[in-house]
Amino acid sequence: MKIDGTLQTFIDDVEAIVGDTDDEHQITERVAASLSALLAGGYRLPPELTRPSDEHHVNYPLYIAPGGGWSLVSVVWNVGQRTPVHGHETWGVAGIYSGAEREYRYEKPTAAGTCGPLTPAGEHVWERGEVTVCCTTDDDVHSVAAVGDVPTVGIHVYGADIGAIERRSYDPATGEAHWFVSGWNAPPEVELPEPANAR
Repeated sequence: MKIDGTLQTFIDDVEAIVGDTDDEHQITERVAASLSALLAGGYRLPPELTRPSDEHHVNYPLYIAPGGGWSLVSVVWNVGQRTPVHGHETWGVAGIYSGAEREYRYEKPTAAGTCGPLTPAGEHVWERGEVTVCCTTDDDVHSVAAVGDVPTVGIHVYGADIGAIERRSYDPATGEAHWFVSGWNAPPEVELPEPANAR
C-alpha cells in the first residue's frame, strides 16, 4: 500500500503522541482527536482495503510501526458478522469509516484464571465518523457486530502490532479465556507498508 500525504500526516501525529507520553489514557484521548479529524477530513481508504470476507471479519494492516510499537488497521465486517468476545492487551482507538457497528462491552475479569459469567457493561451503536476509545488495559473486553445492510469498515489504532500479539477470547457464559493471535489479512495485490523511516 502506498501511504499518501494525508495518511502520513496522521501517522506522524500518532508517532509524536506515543513518543510524548506513556499514559495510555492521554494517548487514547489525543489519538481519538486526531482520528476524528482524519475521518472528518474525508480521507479515503483504497477500495481493496474495504473489502469484506464472507467467512469472518478481516484486519488489513495500514501501517505497523518499527518494532511493533503501534499499528494502524482497516477492520472490515460483512453484514451480520460479529466478533467473539475478546480483549486486546493494549490500548486502542476505533473510528467508523463506513457503515455502523454495535459494541457489546463487558467488565474485565480482575484476576487471571477466575471463571464465572462475564458482567455486561453496556452496548452502543457507533456510526460513520464517530470515534471511540475501544480499549485500555484496564477496560479491555468487548464484542463487535456489523449492523445495517452494508459492510462496516473501521479505522483502528492500537498500541502494539495487533496482528502479532497474544490476546484473550472469552466465553461470556463461563468467563473461560483462551489465548489467540489474530494475524493479518491482505488482498493478494496489497503488500505490508514499509516503516516510515525506511523511505
